[in-house]
Amino acid sequence: MRPECRRRRFLQVAGAAMLAPIVAPSRSLRAAPAPPSAPVGIARCKKYDPQAILAELEGLMDRIGGIRPLVEGKTVAVKVNLVGNVRQGIHGKPANRTYQTHPAVVAAVAALLDRAGARRIRFLESTHQHEAFEPYLKAAGWDLDALTATKTPVEFEDTRNLGKRKNYQEFKVPGGGSLFPAYQLNPAYHDCDVYVSLGKLKNHYTAGVTLGMKNNFGITPIALYGQHEHKEDSTSSRAMFHSGEEGPAEGVPQELSKTTPRRPPYRVPRHIVDAVGIRPIDLVILDGIETTSGGEGPWVPALKVQEPGLLIAGRNAVCTDSIATAVMGYDPMAARATGPFPGDNHLAMAAALGLGTNDPKRIEVVGLPLAEARHPFGWEPPEREA
Repeated sequence: MRPECRRRRFLQVAGAAMLAPIVAPSRSLRAAPAPPSAPVGIARCKKYDPQAILAELEGLMDRIGGIRPLVEGKTVAVKVNLVGNVRQGIHGKPANRTYQTHPAVVAAVAALLDRAGARRIRFLESTHQHEAFEPYLKAAGWDLDALTATKTPVEFEDTRNLGKRKNYQEFKVPGGGSLFPAYQLNPAYHDCDVYVSLGKLKNHYTAGVTLGMKNNFGITPIALYGQHEHKEDSTSSRAMFHSGEEGPAEGVPQELSKTTPRRPPYRVPRHIVDAVGIRPIDLVILDGIETTSGGEGPWVPALKVQEPGLLIAGRNAVCTDSIATAVMGYDPMAARATGPFPGDNHLAMAAALGLGTNDPKRIEVVGLPLAEARHPFGWEPPEREA
């Protein structure tokens, strides 16, 4: 399904969910349909061995509906999670064995897509540094020679700015948006038929969990959203999606309202949902072999090493992230400012929009049973919103 069709479907379900609360209850009205559910696969994998990972991923793909019908003959964009600095490890382990997507998982995904007949594979990330992308990936442990030796052409793009592209692509948020009505992105997120979020199974200090949906947070270019001016060489953060103290560059769609709370636990979950609206996720794959709890990177003091020894995959991002949240020992249906969530629960917000269910009882888990996969992270945010 082309991106335009996916966004049209998002608009239909989002619009219905947003309109439902203003309709007076009536016995003659049908109840709003339950958000959709899709199977989520879990596999045990304790080592970063590309062949072992590939074998487990192929098994998971078979169990959740198959990979070939999704990607054959298509351009597939894969958004990885290289948040922070690829050269900065923690607790004696490198970044790729703690808080970033591991290159062995990247290699396995490339082989998986190649075997399934993808026409083109494009690995994407938005970094916060000036170094050319390929050398930076090598520093992260990526074997670019092996990755590009596949029958399917493999490309790499840093989407923090335009890079090799000429113009930004504007994406309107279906249903009008939570923070912004539209966003401008690198066209790589438009020029693909299939979009994969290759994330990490870990906590996030502000969002509670970083999984497939939160990985989408990084698709917005910091050249436009890192400061209140257009700077193609920016290495800033995306503070406007956290604190909202300033808006994006002139000429970029501005915020819907300046009177909404300027607090990260309010803004971050809403940007997560907006980002999934503008670039719907076709497949989530989560690296849970080795990871961290307590936050998303080494700038968070409470970070601890975790070794769940898991791979998780699913076609519906909300369902997949909800099961992953349950694997981490949390309730994905937790009320606001409870469980791992310091503020709003973005999984519940997405479910309310009809994007997928966050109720584990409605989600079929295939492969390793949830009870056997459960690996409690034991972290909860030290501060919560009132």
